[in-house]
Amino acid sequence: VFQEMVKHECHFINGTEKVRFLDRYFYNRIEDVRFDSDVGRFEGFTPAGEKWAQDWNSDPELREYQRTAVDTHCRYNYRLFAPFAVERK
Repeated sequence: VFQEMVKHECHFINGTEKVRFLDRYFYNRIEDVRFDSDVGRFEGFTPAGEKWAQDWNSDPELREYQRTAVDTHCRYNYRLFAPFAVERK
């Protein structure tokens, strides 16, 4: 049985002052590729993931879309996340 999973994570530090967005791609419980808003690009962790990261990083529209996810996904939905979030300082 093969399993593919994508996780979108928002990490709030001091409310919405410092927000980190992670977009993680897994295949069979192994993380292949990750987009980290602090880094600003995709990173590969397996041979296939490195190839995908290289391809995705060469697409400027996709990278810009991922970079703006901090505002469009995390900060926009902060009021929904806030009751469940643990404040980090």
